[in-house]
Amino acid sequence: MSVPAIAEVYVPEPPTTVHLLRPTLRPTSRGKIIGHNPAMKRVLETIQRVAGSSCTVLVTGESGTGKELVVAALHDASPRTGKPLVTVNCGAIPENLIESELFGHARGAFTGAHATRQGHVAAAEGGTLFLDEVGELPLQVQVKLLRLLQQREYSMVGDSRVIKSDVRIVAATNRDLEAEVAARRFREDLFYRLNVIHIELPALRNRAEDIEPLAKHFLASCVSRTGRFDVVGFTPEALEVLKSHPWPGNVRSLENTVERAVLLTAGPHVGADDLPERMRQGVARPADGAPASGEAPASAPLPETGIDLRAAVERYENQLILQALERTGRNKNRAAQLLGLNRTTLVEMLKRKGL
Repeated sequence: MSVPAIAEVYVPEPPTTVHLLRPTLRPTSRGKIIGHNPAMKRVLETIQRVAGSSCTVLVTGESGTGKELVVAALHDASPRTGKPLVTVNCGAIPENLIESELFGHARGAFTGAHATRQGHVAAAEGGTLFLDEVGELPLQVQVKLLRLLQQREYSMVGDSRVIKSDVRIVAATNRDLEAEVAARRFREDLFYRLNVIHIELPALRNRAEDIEPLAKHFLASCVSRTGRFDVVGFTPEALEVLKSHPWPGNVRSLENTVERAVLLTAGPHVGADDLPERMRQGVARPADGAPASGEAPASAPLPETGIDLRAAVERYENQLILQALERTGRNKNRAAQLLGLNRTTLVEMLKRKGL
């Protein structure tokens, strides 16, 4: 689920609140990019520098970091802003349909193709085509995308005629495409064509100074959307809980948490008790020093002999995935939501990990 557009309605802060810094704010057609963090400011500077060109941009980052907002900012600041911005989630389309969905098909191209149908590339003509989860594309479709990038042309499925195209391609992924290239699941030549400009979004846990302004922004948005005008802010204790949480689901997870709290609180301030219990216990530890169930071992000591960091991270990731599946009765859609992932990404992780 992408971050929704934010209404231009703000709730005043309680009189005791003092803003020492104003966050950088970049409105887009699909929401706002907010942050103090230097890495986010560099992202906005890069957007400003390259928006006017038609160069291909690759946006990477964990699920929920706001990749769609970056794409919207690129499109809005470009000469193509009056043309369509078409988003395609490559991981949400069945493999046997993705080529037809992207490039269209001629009548009779396959069973059920009763009429000629244009694809997403044609729909984005003159504008921007955003290929989300581009790492999910099958190899045969990658070949056709490479042709579109190199020669600015393509053919519909079942039709040999060549169609010229004027679209800007922006791709996003939470996969390591270089690792995918090494594993021969992603074409190396396509990777270099996509990776002309690389924008990497930091995880929310690495931009802790942005949690408070983001939380207040989402509170204002939810208040205006739901009519909870009696809710005017957070208590200091609630803000402390929010700022101490590791946010594995990133900004999307923060938004969902704030919306839940606004809907459930008695008001006028969202308190710590209005937040999920697992978050309030995030820093709690049992007497034996072990981390609380489901929480990151943030203060675990490093053994004198060292540790296999990748293996430790992999084990922790596996535990979270298994907990999400258990909690949802192995419903992959709901488990993916708990983890801040797309369903297709979770399914791919389960296959890769053999869980």
